[in-house]
Amino acid sequence: MAAVQELAERAKSDAKCYIDPAVGKDDETADGSKAQPFQSLYHALLQNLDKPAPAYLIRVTPKEGSSDGPTWEEPAKAAVKKAIGRVDAYKKKLVKNQQAANKEKEEQQQRLKNLEDAKKIALKEDPSLPAAVRIKLNNKSVELGDDTKKGTRVKVFGRIHRLTVGKSATFIRLKDGYGLLQCVLQAGDLTKTYDALTFALETSIVLYGELRTVPEGNTAPDGRELQVDYYKVLGAAPSDLDAITNKVSRQSDPWDAAMLDNRHLVLRGETASSVMKLREFVELAFIDTYREMQITKVSPPAMVQTQVEGGSTLFKYDYYGEEAYLTQSSQLYLETVIPSLGDVYCIEKSFRAERSLTRRHLAEYAHVEAELDFIEFDDLLQHIEEIISRVVDKVLADEKASEYIKTLNPEFKKPSRPFMRMKYEEAIEWLNKQDPPIPNEEGNPHVFGDDIAEAAERRMTDIINRPILLTHFPVEIKAFYMKKDPNDLRVTESVDVLMPGVGEIVGGSMRMEDWDELIAAYKKNDIGHEAYYWYTDQRKYGTSPHGGYGLGLERFLAWMAGQHTVRTCTLYPRFMGRCKP
Repeated sequence: MAAVQELAERAKSDAKCYIDPAVGKDDETADGSKAQPFQSLYHALLQNLDKPAPAYLIRVTPKEGSSDGPTWEEPAKAAVKKAIGRVDAYKKKLVKNQQAANKEKEEQQQRLKNLEDAKKIALKEDPSLPAAVRIKLNNKSVELGDDTKKGTRVKVFGRIHRLTVGKSATFIRLKDGYGLLQCVLQAGDLTKTYDALTFALETSIVLYGELRTVPEGNTAPDGRELQVDYYKVLGAAPSDLDAITNKVSRQSDPWDAAMLDNRHLVLRGETASSVMKLREFVELAFIDTYREMQITKVSPPAMVQTQVEGGSTLFKYDYYGEEAYLTQSSQLYLETVIPSLGDVYCIEKSFRAERSLTRRHLAEYAHVEAELDFIEFDDLLQHIEEIISRVVDKVLADEKASEYIKTLNPEFKKPSRPFMRMKYEEAIEWLNKQDPPIPNEEGNPHVFGDDIAEAAERRMTDIINRPILLTHFPVEIKAFYMKKDPNDLRVTESVDVLMPGVGEIVGGSMRMEDWDELIAAYKKNDIGHEAYYWYTDQRKYGTSPHGGYGLGLERFLAWMAGQHTVRTCTLYPRFMGRCKP
């Protein structure tokens, strides 16, 4: 009531403040004059909080049909009371904000003081303690202590992966690329140094202390923790806007543009690093399996002057004034050495300039390729099934690799044998028999001769939900060197291996072994055979029935690791539009 009376007294003032709810200006442009009135009494009151009180007048529009013009009158008491209530709430908010700002300022000043004081604290290693044994974090052979005995005093290097600062202790989850270790800094000088007060994720550090069993009821990696007695920061990481948590996020898709730009930081995360570690196990499993099968490893060139999979996907460059390309496949070179080395394989990079942005395409990828001599088509199919199965068995048999699989893809199960076999013509029929039919790329029913699109192929594989050896593709949609099926010259003795969730991971075929047939294939595909003399000569100097295949390591890994895209299965993915970092 007092506030309303005060407003009434202000009405006697010479200074006037005008409010027009209908056409009033906003706070930024209004000045309270008749020409530029405020829109509400509340805004008018706010504008005059720290000024001499004017008389507030609100524009009143005459009733319809009246000949009188608009008038300016004192606001109604209810309107005044409501506006003043809002102003009072605003004042309280200002006071609260100011108090919070003052508190923040005091805390900031205290933090700065603490930091200055912390710079005076210098840690020193206690010379009376046992010499520390340097270990990597996957070393589980050192003795652990507890309340009744001492554990081994160790020295560990790593980076801060997780950080928890409590009143009684600071907990660091350390990583070194080999494992994780919980490190405990008890409250005291250890937690009061400048380094301790500015710890940030990814800071590299060396810590000394006693390895102990984690107290009952608590958990930590490998059930152990380091009771730290001394440490030294080797490389501090930022904790401000440049902090790693502001650069990459576990909630973001690892294949989006921002995450790919910061791939060098993403790789420090548990998931990305686990995929890369699993990749090594998979690659070594292939190497071990090939060695067991007496298949020799070779290393063909990546700089070539011939094509394998069609000219449209070649990366061309100037090679000392000559036209050259990055290899699409090492297959042709592998074929040239089977007469002297027997069955051979390689794991090398291949490059495809496909203008494709699907989740299973890369412009640069690891290509597992093999060529087998003196075989028939069924031998090739048996071999591919065998190599895949053995590699999976080896990976799952390794304790560490199996842990990565369980973490990344807990639903993974090794494929049962024999793999399903389906001819291309049967696949066309299967696609058209679905309800509704699965169409080709033009949206029409599939017909013989269609190159089955990725989406249709993947959908078929996911519905069948088991590995498929898809065979006998038409001559027109396969590479020039693929051998025709002698029982059906419309198709080739070719195979794609399809895996649920990924699609094609292997492509292979028997190779043309007849000189005349290969020369005719060059001409049909408008390929000058002169540059291929070294390849064609294999049919001249003791030809033989042979075949081979190429397997995309990233696709194979995506299948085992349950990755949505092959882009997360290589260190730094390269695909159309991306060649960084």
